[in-house]
Amino acid sequence: MEDHPNTTIAEAILRAPKAVLHDHLDGGLRPATIVELADAHGYQDLPTDDAVELATWFLRGTNRRDLSLYLETFAHTVGVMQHAEACHRVAAECATDLADDGCVYAEVRFAPDLHTSQGMSLDEVIEVVLAGFADGSAGTALTIRALVTAMRTDDNSKAVAEAAVRFRDRGVVGFDIAGREAGYPPTLHLDAFQFLQRENFHFTIHAGEAFGPASIWEAVQFCGAERLGHGVRIVDDIVAEAGGPARLGRLASFVRDRRIPLELCPTSNVHTGAVDDIAKHPIGLLRDLGFRVTVNTDNRLMSGVSMTSEMIALHNAFSWGLGDLRWLTINAMKSAFLPFDERLRLINDVIKPGWATLGAD
Repeated sequence: MEDHPNTTIAEAILRAPKAVLHDHLDGGLRPATIVELADAHGYQDLPTDDAVELATWFLRGTNRRDLSLYLETFAHTVGVMQHAEACHRVAAECATDLADDGCVYAEVRFAPDLHTSQGMSLDEVIEVVLAGFADGSAGTALTIRALVTAMRTDDNSKAVAEAAVRFRDRGVVGFDIAGREAGYPPTLHLDAFQFLQRENFHFTIHAGEAFGPASIWEAVQFCGAERLGHGVRIVDDIVAEAGGPARLGRLASFVRDRRIPLELCPTSNVHTGAVDDIAKHPIGLLRDLGFRVTVNTDNRLMSGVSMTSEMIALHNAFSWGLGDLRWLTINAMKSAFLPFDERLRLINDVIKPGWATLGAD
């Protein structure tokens, strides 16, 4: 920051070109949009029709230190996203909000099957969301792509994976499974992952968020996950004693050696009870040990966060400077499912010069 003595770290982070790999479309709605969509489509179950109070309700509802309770709040966001117009609007506003937050690359995930109760098909949901992303990002510096998600509690993941592949040249760059982790191991969806492997298609797996290393092990060794959605519980396979070197178990060593990216979401991990607070988040340890660490929002509405606020929180907790945050950003772009030449262009032509203008080495 020597070249910009009048620029605060927060201002610099807001201006910096950022990349997010783990952001849920139905977890990032604007509160006012939820109220308006509920009114337009007759959804009557909102706890309040005041947008400010609703934002507070979501944050209070998700900050209960339990993933199952955290997921309950999505009934309302999904509830107002059952029509094409609603899904298009939410997607467009998502892209606009990420661009306004300084993101130059984003992979936003959504489960199309959750938006079919009023008659839309899987393909129709994907099509309108992609159109919304295109409209919302038009004229901005943001490149936005979609990850199509299946719910691990359902049995249609193969059909969802097939739908994702149908849109691989239209903006969908990968597949994911999400939802309650305990009791629903990723191997229940092995046929979907094997199909994706045969199709040379990318996928990430939610693993190691609310369940321990066993979930990560299945995701990596049985299903072939390229990235780990969260993956924070890999720390359970690491022994880090005060004053001594950390000792990595077999799984942790494999994940580090193979450079499998961790899609870490610090504030969300606090809200779901994975960690006690940001200062105790293992992202600091994992960075020091050389894991492929990325930082992400998870659910911007539910956790009341942005990429800027997450980076500021890491700066405050770990005294990370702009160079550290630049490192996280480049990690994300290296780990993106965008084609290699496009990733390289964003890193060399956008991200590195953008951070350099702020004084980051």
